[in-house]
Amino acid sequence: MGIIVNLDVMMAKRKKGLTELANEVDLTLANLSILKNNKAKAIRFTTLEAVCKALNCQPGDILEYVEDEEEPNG
Repeated sequence: MGIIVNLDVMMAKRKKGLTELANEVDLTLANLSILKNNKAKAIRFTTLEAVCKALNCQPGDILEYVEDEEEPNG
C-alpha cells in the first residue's frame, strides 16, 4: 500500500502510550493498535483530527505516501 502510518513515531516523540492515546481519542486499544501497526485500510477524518489534536501534530506527521515498487516480470 502506498500510504504509511507513522503513528508509532509520533507517539514516541510525544511520549504517549497506546492506552493513554486511545483514551484521549476515544478509540479501542484494538483499533488504535491496527492503525499504529499500519494494518488499517481507512481512517475517518474525525479520528485523524482527534489523533492530531492529542499529539499536537499535523496529518502529514502521521501519514506518508510511498510509491509502490513494481514487481519484476518473470
